Amino acid sequence: MQSNFQRAFQLRRDAFGKLVLTNADGEEFVGVTPVRAFPVQAPTRGISLVREGGKEVAWIEDLADVPAGIAALVTEELDGREFMPEILSIKSVSSFATPCTWTVNTDRGDTEFVLKGEEDIRRLGTYSLLIADSHGIHFLIRDMFGIDKGSRKILDRFL
Repeated sequence: MQSNFQRAFQLRRDAFGKLVLTNADGEEFVGVTPVRAFPVQAPTRGISLVREGGKEVAWIEDLADVPAGIAALVTEELDGREFMPEILSIKSVSSFATPCTWTVNTDRGDTEFVLKGEEDIRRLGTYSLLIADSHGIHFLIRDMFGIDKGSRKILDRFL
C-alpha cells in the first residue's frame, strides 16, 4: 500500500519550516496543516491535510499506512500544535464546589489548574473525559474507570 500512497502525494519541510505537500499532479501547497478527525478516540486515523483557508488537499486514513518519513512529519507537526496532557491521577482538589483548584499528575508531570464549573468536564464516549481549565487548556482522562481509586472518588463528586 505504501508504494501506491507515495504516488498520491509527497510531504516535506521548506527552508522556513512549513510543510509543503506535492500532489500526484505536481501541484505544490505550502503551509499545509494536519488536522485530526478524532483526536482522542483515534489519534492516528483520519487525518486531513489542509491548506490556508481550511481546504483539504490530502487525506490520511491511517498513519500506519503511510511512509515513515511522511508519518514523522505529520506527527511532529501535530505534536507541536496540540497540547492535551493526560491526567494519570488526581492528587487533590481545593474544594468540591467550583471554581476549585485541581492538583494532578499528568503524562507531562505534575500541575495545578482551576476548574471553573462542572460543565467544563465533558464525556467523550463511555470511558474518556475532557476537562477544560480556566485558561482553555484541555486535559484528558483516557479511562475514568482505569484510574486509581482515590482519583475516581474525587472525580465522582464532579460527575
